[in-house]
Amino acid sequence: MSDAAADDPLEPDRAHLFGVAYRMLGSASEADDVLQETWLRVRDVPESEMRSRRAYLTSVVVRLCLDVLRSSRVKRETYVGPWLPEPLPTATDERASSLSFALLLLFESLSPLERAVFLLHEVFDYTHAEIAAVLERDETAVRKLLSRAKDHVRQGRPRFSSRAEDHQRMLTQFMATIATGDLAGLEAILAEDVVTHSDGGGRVSAALKPVYGRSNVARLWLGLAKKGAAGAAFEIAMREINGAPALVVTVGGVVDQVLGIDTDGEKITAIFTVRNPEKLGRV
Repeated sequence: MSDAAADDPLEPDRAHLFGVAYRMLGSASEADDVLQETWLRVRDVPESEMRSRRAYLTSVVVRLCLDVLRSSRVKRETYVGPWLPEPLPTATDERASSLSFALLLLFESLSPLERAVFLLHEVFDYTHAEIAAVLERDETAVRKLLSRAKDHVRQGRPRFSSRAEDHQRMLTQFMATIATGDLAGLEAILAEDVVTHSDGGGRVSAALKPVYGRSNVARLWLGLAKKGAAGAAFEIAMREINGAPALVVTVGGVVDQVLGIDTDGEKITAIFTVRNPEKLGRV
C-alpha cells in the first residue's frame, strides 16, 4: 500500500466516493458519516485483497448508503414540510447535472436499490456486471432495477437546461422582478406549472407544502419579499450550488437560505429554497 493510502485508505478516490454517497443520500453530512465508516472498515484491509481499489471502496460506500436509506425512510416520512437535499457548493463538474435539486429530489421516488443502480450506471458509467458485483445481485436483477428506475426518472424528469448562463440569467430576472414588486414581470418568467419547494425542517418558517402554479408562486414570492424588506438587512450573493448558479441569502452575516431554480432556458420551471439551518453549514 502506498504511503498516501496508508495515511488515508480512501485516497485517491475520496472525491469519487463522496460524490457517490452524496448523490445516494442527498446529504453531505450523511455522506461524510458514510465515508468515515468506510474508512474504519477498510483501514486494515490489505491492498492485495482489493482486486480494484475503487471498485472495492465503492461497494462498501454503496452498501452503507443503502443501510442509511432504509433506516432514514421513517425520518423522511415524519419530516416537517418538504424535504430537499442539503445544498452543496460545487465547482465545474462534468456530472454537475446529476447534482441538481430537482434530480436528487426525484431520486426520493426510487427504492434504495433502484437509486444505486441508476446512479452507478447512468452517472458513473458502471457496467451491469460491475453493478451486480457491487450489489451482490445477478445481472438480470440489475437490468430490471435499472429499467424501472429509468422509467421513473423519465416520467418525472424536469425540463432542465444545463447551461450555467441560463440559470444565471433567469435568477437575475427573478431577483429584479421581486425587488421591484413587478407581478406581471415575475409571472412572465415563470412556467405555467411552476412549483416552489421550501425546506425549513420545522426549525424555521417555510411553506409546509409545495406551492404550484404561476399565479400562486408569483404572489407567494412577492409577499415573502415584502416581509423581508420590512425585516433585518440581508445580502444576496450568486454562487454555484449543486452544479448550477444559485442565490445565497445572508442575514446579519449568517446564511439564512439557499435558493436554486430549474429552468428550460426560457422559463423558471421550479424553485427550491432551503432554510433548515441544519442543512446550511457547508454554504
